[in-house]
Order: sequence, then structure tokens, then C-alpha cells
Amino acid sequence: MVVSISATGFKSGLGTSFYGSWGPCSSDSDWLVNSVPSQVRVGKPVRSKPMMKNVNEGKGLFAPLVVLTRQIIGKKRFNQLRGKAIALHSQVITEFCKSIGADAKQRQGLIRLAKKNGERLGFLA
Repeated sequence: MVVSISATGFKSGLGTSFYGSWGPCSSDSDWLVNSVPSQVRVGKPVRSKPMMKNVNEGKGLFAPLVVLTRQIIGKKRFNQLRGKAIALHSQVITEFCKSIGADAKQRQGLIRLAKKNGERLGFLA
């Protein structure tokens, strides 16, 4: 039995035709089963390291001084010094909040505000 199917309908029209049987054919199904792998290995996705960059990099009143200091004393020592300065500033904010009776949420808001101001002024360049 020969069946002709085209894009416009049965047995007429232009297009690609299919000639074959609609019944099961063991040779086709065996080929299909054997062509599909039984196990698929999936490797780890490659992720790039997140870069914590300041959007105001190189901008701000103090940015040139910060960049120059980093070049003079080295990146490792500079980051240690910056970490100590940030920790000290956070302690000052915490003590201020204790003295005025501000709660932890308000303290955290002040620390975030200090970070934003530091970015704008160029201290985090």
C-alpha cells in the first residue's frame, strides 16, 4: 500500500510526499531504540566568578586618592586597611544607635546609607 501525503492534502498538491506504511516496522524501531543512549552525562555548569564592582568606580571626590593609595600600598594591604576602616565605622554607627535608642533595623539602615554615601564619594573606588 502506498500513501501520498502532501502539505496541501492527500494525493495531490505540491510538497514533500511520504511513501511508506503506517504499521510498526521492527527494523525502524530497533534502530531508534539502539540510537538513543541509555545514560546521559551532564557536566557541571560553568559559572564565572561574581564580580563585586562598584557602579561608581573611578567617580567621586575621593576616588583618585583611593586609587593612588591602592597602587602605592598594594591591593592586599589596601583591602585589609579598607576592611578595618569599614568595621570601625560600623562600630561607631552601632554606638551612636545605642546612645539614641535606635533599634537594629534603624542601625542597619544607617549602615546601608553609609555604604551608599561612601560609593558616591569615591571611598569604595
